[in-house]
Amino acid sequence: MSIPSALNTTPLTDKSQLIERLESGCKPPETWRIGTEHEKFAYEVGTNRPLPYDGENGIHAILTELQRFDWQPILEGETLIGLTKDGQNVSLEPGGQVELSGAPLFDLHETCREVNAHLDQCKEVAEELGVSFLGLGFRPVDRREDVPWMPKGRYKIMRAYMPTVGTLGLDMMLRTCTIQANLDFGSEADMVKKFRVAQALQPVATALFANSPFTEGKPNGFLSYRAQVWTDTDNARSGILPFVMEDGFGFERYVDYALDVPMYFVMRDGQYIDASGQSFRDFLNGKLPALPGEIPTVSDWEDHLTTLFPDVRIKRYMEVRGADGASWRRICALPALWVGIFYSATELDAAWDLVKDWTWEEQMAMKADVPSWGLRASFRDGTVQDVAKRVLAISAEGLKRRAIFDGTLDEVHFLDSLMEIAESGKTPADILLEQYHGPWRGSVDPVFNEYAF
Repeated sequence: MSIPSALNTTPLTDKSQLIERLESGCKPPETWRIGTEHEKFAYEVGTNRPLPYDGENGIHAILTELQRFDWQPILEGETLIGLTKDGQNVSLEPGGQVELSGAPLFDLHETCREVNAHLDQCKEVAEELGVSFLGLGFRPVDRREDVPWMPKGRYKIMRAYMPTVGTLGLDMMLRTCTIQANLDFGSEADMVKKFRVAQALQPVATALFANSPFTEGKPNGFLSYRAQVWTDTDNARSGILPFVMEDGFGFERYVDYALDVPMYFVMRDGQYIDASGQSFRDFLNGKLPALPGEIPTVSDWEDHLTTLFPDVRIKRYMEVRGADGASWRRICALPALWVGIFYSATELDAAWDLVKDWTWEEQMAMKADVPSWGLRASFRDGTVQDVAKRVLAISAEGLKRRAIFDGTLDEVHFLDSLMEIAESGKTPADILLEQYHGPWRGSVDPVFNEYAF
């Protein structure tokens, strides 16, 4: 979830301005950067209790103690809702998940150093407060009603709206964690190719990162229950987008889609105004019921774009959003996977050649099967595991071609954990289930010790 960005009050009165805003994200390849976002659950050591906002070891205390590392507070009114430093943000998520939204960085070595520095800081603070952090895709034990809500205005609106559009939206907010990569595009044509490749391959990323096999202390029948949750969260704003594969897809078509996704809110004078279910298209025409007669600003549009949740989305960059939360080691593997494909024209073409004849029905079937079956899901004459190996080979070639070294290591080694998964066919969730049925003797509790950061 996003935190408030710098206010841009430029008025918007025509769709062409929205298209131009997305187009302004096009950059020459030498300026392309890598952004990584990851979420993690926070628990009280000993009790494995999810943390409330307040209290001696609550989320507020964590955000406060992190400020010793030169993080600056972000406030909503008088409420501490996040931190910022050097282009990075730490944000307050609905159920107390702690997210790092990384700065746009030049290479994966810088990305990994950023992640390591943040997690080292979190670990130092956590040890003092008696809390721990856990990288999974879904809370392994907690019921929805046991997870405290965080005091942020947009979450109050979403909390009321979500049950009207799906059965699992509150679970998405309170009980899931993800990793995503934010990457650049050079032109509209480049954006279109990257979008099509990324959307087709999101189920492959979901399978490689599948890491949420438990619900309320028991196996839930899925390898990525987080991915399953998204199938009934709010289908008007999530999933994969059929028009992306159609002729004529580009910035304008994405804007038309965004205009028709129902709104959540508008922010005015630091306050969230409930506009849930209302139309940004009406807003553009000065006919928003929540603010009759007013027209939107650039900030209103950018806020709205953050409330769209497809597997791939664009702002002035592209976000790929198909992975479960993961262990410390695998966080940097997610941007590595996509950088190797996106930031080499040769490898992007190879990935496009791989997916360009996949039918819509095949893409939908893969997306439907992966949450349950992971790499074992069937695809054409083989499995998703076969596809994953090909995708990783393409990505590795792209990273080799970049030839960016940190000492003796290039960026390819960031794929090592995914290579191991693809070769073995065992997702992180498969390994968790083996431990549950084996040495853990039918208990999920060891996960809080053995998988804590």
